[in-house]
Amino acid sequence: MERETAFHQMHGVHPLMNAAWNYWVDRSQRTVLFWDVLRRRGNAYLDHFEAGQPPVLVFDYEMVLDARTFDEPVNYALVRILNRRSKSRTAGTVPAGHPPLTQDGKSVDQDGRPMRPIVVIDPRAGHGPGIGGSKFSSQIGVALDYGHPVYFIMFYTNPEPGQTISRVQQAEIRFLQEVAQRHPDAPKPAIIANCQAGWAAALIGADRPDVTGPMVFNGSPLSYWGGVEGANPMRYKGGLLGGVWLTSLWCDLGAGLFDGAHLVAGFEDLNPANTYWSKYYHLFDHVDTEAERYINFEKWWGGFFKLNAEEMHFIVDTLFIGNELEQGRFKLDDGREINLRNFKDPILAFASGGDNITPPPQALNWIQKVYGSVDEIKRHGQVIIYMVHDTIGHLGIFVSGQVARKEHRHILGSMGWLEFLSPGLYEMVVEGEPSPVDGNDIQVRFEAREMEDLLKLDDGLADEGAFKPVNTISRFNDYLYRNMVSPWVRMAVPPPVARMIRMLHPLRVQRYMISDRNPFCWPVKWAAGPARANRRSTSVENPFVAGEHLFSESIKASLDYLRDTRDLYQEWLFKSLYGNPWMQMLFGDNGGPAGEGDNDSAAIEADQLRTAARHGGYVDACVRIMIAVAGADRVTDVREFRTAEQIVQSDRRLRAVKPETYKTIVKTQARIVDADLTTAVGYLRTLLRTTGERQRAYAIAHRMAHSDGAPGKRETAVLAAIAESLRVQPVDTDASPA
Repeated sequence: MERETAFHQMHGVHPLMNAAWNYWVDRSQRTVLFWDVLRRRGNAYLDHFEAGQPPVLVFDYEMVLDARTFDEPVNYALVRILNRRSKSRTAGTVPAGHPPLTQDGKSVDQDGRPMRPIVVIDPRAGHGPGIGGSKFSSQIGVALDYGHPVYFIMFYTNPEPGQTISRVQQAEIRFLQEVAQRHPDAPKPAIIANCQAGWAAALIGADRPDVTGPMVFNGSPLSYWGGVEGANPMRYKGGLLGGVWLTSLWCDLGAGLFDGAHLVAGFEDLNPANTYWSKYYHLFDHVDTEAERYINFEKWWGGFFKLNAEEMHFIVDTLFIGNELEQGRFKLDDGREINLRNFKDPILAFASGGDNITPPPQALNWIQKVYGSVDEIKRHGQVIIYMVHDTIGHLGIFVSGQVARKEHRHILGSMGWLEFLSPGLYEMVVEGEPSPVDGNDIQVRFEAREMEDLLKLDDGLADEGAFKPVNTISRFNDYLYRNMVSPWVRMAVPPPVARMIRMLHPLRVQRYMISDRNPFCWPVKWAAGPARANRRSTSVENPFVAGEHLFSESIKASLDYLRDTRDLYQEWLFKSLYGNPWMQMLFGDNGGPAGEGDNDSAAIEADQLRTAARHGGYVDACVRIMIAVAGADRVTDVREFRTAEQIVQSDRRLRAVKPETYKTIVKTQARIVDADLTTAVGYLRTLLRTTGERQRAYAIAHRMAHSDGAPGKRETAVLAAIAESLRVQPVDTDASPA
């Protein structure tokens, strides 16, 4: 290209003509290569389909349990990730001092105990499994880097006959029991659940808290009615389409199967600018570097999986439209009741302000709906943590390598400490950027929050009243459809016709029609080789390229404007139909969410805790001191966790306490401190019977206060109160082994 430019300059060719020639050559080649990538995408789609659409994992795995062989079969399976370390470890994925391997190859933590197994569950929402581990820099990769044994729950394209949500839940419980049996000396398995898998994991944790450890919900919708007016239009779709009857229709057209391509089409409809223009233009503009990434992602995005009619109808009716999970009155299809207050282990909900599929209110409002107040969370001994990214999109929460290297790295890095947080509501704050050397230039802290802080992410709950009539009308419409129309549709659509309808879905047609199965695409394949071999790209400074970029932005802006206009109209129409007083009076439901606990019971419990403050021994007093000092400023820094861990390991009597017993002591002492800090500190001298114990206890308090730098005013005040209670001199000292 430089030679041609010099030739044109020597012969007096005008610079604009030179730019036009360079632009024409580049864009001609780029067009051929662009269509060749789409052809390859079609081939990849067909190859993946013919191979049975296996998970798009980049990690090796082995089968552990195949639920298709169970007495009540479902199309799920548990696999174990075989890789010991991911290939991203050299990129500073894990901080220095990560857990080592023993001589027999098993992972142990810093105390020599087996590492907690991690179970990753991907969403079954139209796509196939594996996106959470489609890169080495991913949730699975980070977990491997930390030394955790990692398991993955996958699923197959077609559901088993008679498969229901309750059967799936029971199969996943059996999977977790199998994982626990394989690691009997390790803590209970932690669950990382992405998108729709979040509510599936919630069904397990609330029903069988004995089989789950901490659970991480990434972009998981548990409060389907939540959202900000003018910003989250997807929640209105069910009401505008008349409710669940349309799901029943699609299932009848599928001969009892719901095609996941319909769900994917719904996601694509949210952002038409990206669906119809931006993602294709981005590929065109970066065709030399983006081809492989695009094809790999499209293999997952275009791998459409099915649900049977019973599953899909139950999900849409009770979760999407009925929103029953957050209301504390959710029943599975086998009659078992699920109440989210039954969680026993910490919950971490990760949401993003840039997520238009599961916005923060849908990911977090359930906390307020289920518990009502932070005091109620504490009364249940529960730890709930939320984290909100500012801008990342829905898929980025569990797909982005940048998020994996930062947020997920520290979620997994803090997993062992979450169970030792005092009961309550916290926001996990991750500040800084990973260092290219060791990835440690990040500060992590857990800030105590109130329900008001959580609800600031929403614009109020009053707009949710319009969704109650939708639920009633939806079930009425579905009743009419099922009894008057459905039999005729089922009779007219036998399985062969249903298969033809699925293959004619536009999302499938656009893939197999642009592939080598279509002879008209063969010339593209033949032309792509010479174009790639003689590639001549022009620079972004070319005026014609700059003009093309401006034109592309204008198309995107126009499509965004049409989308915004459509969304505002749909919101107005929804509120006009379902938010008017007549509709509320006829079909509204005055039942409210689970509220706060009884005030009299709370007062009685507070008195009991004040009485309990007088009882205990050295271990109880030391734990109480660490909780009081660390929580004085309502912020628990990771450095305080590390200091507390060092204190425990350096003290013979603390070190002798079993982890499960220690967790119980933490919860009890946290409730005592929260009920009345003055009383809790005042009785420390009663719990510590010797001068040596009191001096060691104060040394612990002093060390905790200075663990994250110079103590603040509140920490200083608590430290002074502890010194006064123990009647020791507030001198600079350190905790020494007992």
